Amino acid sequence: MARSVLLCGYYGEHNLGDDALLESLLGQLPASVTPLVTAYDQPMVEARHGVATVQRRSLGQVLRALGRCRALVLGGGSLLQDSTSFRSLVYYAALILAARLQGQPVLLWAQGLGPLRRRRSRLLARLLLPLATAISWRDAASARLARQLGCGAPHGADAVWALPPQPWIGRGGPVVACWRPTALVDPAGWSVLLHALEQLAESQNRQVLWLPFHCAQDQPLLHQLIDQGLVPPALQRRSRQIVAQTPSEAMAVFRSAGLVVAMRLHALILAALSGAPVAALSYDPKVQACAVEFGCGCTDLADPMPPPADLAATWGDALDQPAGLEPLAQMRQATALHRTMLERLAS
Repeated sequence: MARSVLLCGYYGEHNLGDDALLESLLGQLPASVTPLVTAYDQPMVEARHGVATVQRRSLGQVLRALGRCRALVLGGGSLLQDSTSFRSLVYYAALILAARLQGQPVLLWAQGLGPLRRRRSRLLARLLLPLATAISWRDAASARLARQLGCGAPHGADAVWALPPQPWIGRGGPVVACWRPTALVDPAGWSVLLHALEQLAESQNRQVLWLPFHCAQDQPLLHQLIDQGLVPPALQRRSRQIVAQTPSEAMAVFRSAGLVVAMRLHALILAALSGAPVAALSYDPKVQACAVEFGCGCTDLADPMPPPADLAATWGDALDQPAGLEPLAQMRQATALHRTMLERLAS
């Protein structure tokens, strides 16, 4: 374990997006690197990836494990942010400081930066970023925020774009909804979204598959909306919830879909990698940024909600119309920056 590299992220939390990030990171590590992964569900991560783990929810255990490693990699996602909590930012700050005090390099790999809503969060990030040995950002917005904080570094695309693409076979297939709870959508807003989904499914005679990406957060959503009386009867008859245990299982669903309407960033990316037509619902600037870069339609949930008929028409225009190979190739090419950065771990 003495020559391990600590891979730190939101792993083993039953979130398909972070599972996909870990899969991408492990696939890009040099063969000479032995990973030690922070994970909540340690047995799941160990069984699925064949790696050693440490309990990510115990800062003490992670710090002790860091002392046995030769480098720290903050692997993908938006770890330096305070929307989860300020404590989350302090957790990663403690790891960065401990690594540098022990003389270990710190790599911020394919990271998103922000949101940093608190003044103290921005101050802490301004102090932390210069401590990193190397940085690659996942998007232009993160790189721009870092420059505002006095730290310039290049940006590529989200690391999940580096996973192998799949051929699309979904013409005439179901509409897949990868939705999550969000404070941006009140009951009236959910009613608009659900009626738009109903209109699309009814007019095109499509089944609607609900695919939760974060087990704890997303899986109860459909039943909650039904219990609140917000799901129209015709949509409820056409709806079925399915569960994917792995990113590859989610991609198998996506590649058979006529359209994927995604709120989750990595649902959008994995659907696009599956060749499926996609439309985004942005609850966070990272989703809108990805949709703009990839070139798919996006409805910003922070804006006034359009009428259901307009939304259904927008989604109908995307139905059975995949983006094609060129936008996908461009996004995948933009991930080369992250792989190159990891090569320094081989020395």
